[in-house]
Amino acid sequence: MPVIRSTSTSTRAALLTAPLVAALLGTAAVPAAAAPSPPGESLTCRGEGVDPDALVRHRTETVIQAPLRTIWKLQTDVERWPSWKAAVTTADRLDHGPFRPGSAFRWTMPVPPNPVTSAPSLDITSTVEQLKRNSCIRWTGPATGEGLRIDGVHVWTFTKVKGGVRVSTEETHTGPQVEANVGIATEILRQGLEAWLRDLKTAAEARAHDRPC
Repeated sequence: MPVIRSTSTSTRAALLTAPLVAALLGTAAVPAAAAPSPPGESLTCRGEGVDPDALVRHRTETVIQAPLRTIWKLQTDVERWPSWKAAVTTADRLDHGPFRPGSAFRWTMPVPPNPVTSAPSLDITSTVEQLKRNSCIRWTGPATGEGLRIDGVHVWTFTKVKGGVRVSTEETHTGPQVEANVGIATEILRQGLEAWLRDLKTAAEARAHDRPC
C-alpha cells in the first residue's frame, strides 16, 4: 500500500497538541508508516502556487490505484464530497456547468468544542483560480467561524505513475488566529490534508474495484 509522504516548514507540536488536534479535526493521527518526504518546490497549477509568505503550510501526497478520470471526478464533483469525505458536512456549487476557473463552492466542516475557538463549524467559500483538466487545480478562499477567519490557498496535482496516480496537495493558511500559534495550526492543517487524501484514496479505489470488467 503506497505511503503518504509529507513535509512541513514549521516545527511540529504533535506530542503536546495531539489531544487538541484530534478534538479539532475529529480524525485519527497520521498512520505510523508515514514518513517525511524530501522538501521540494511548491506545487503549482498553470504557474500559480500557494502563498509564499504564509507561516502555516503543509504539503503531502499519496499514490491512488484507480483511473485518473475516477479520481478527478470525485475531487471536482464537490456537491458529492459529503458522501465520501468524512470531515465535510455540506458542499454546494455556487455556479453551474463544468468545474472550471471561476467556479465557486461553499462547504462546511464541524469543529467540536475546544479551548482555541468557540466556533461550532467552519464555513468555507472557495473559488477556482486555475485548473487544467486531469492535471491540476488551484483554489482560494476564506474559512470563517465565530471570531475566526482563515484565508487559504490550496493546490492539487494529479500525475499518472506506475501503479496508479500520484495525487499531491499543498495548502497555506494566513490569519491572526492561526499565526498566533503556527505549530498547532500547521499540525491541524497536516492532519486535515492527510485525512482528505486517505478518504479520496479509499473512495477512488473502491469505485475502481467495483467497476465491471
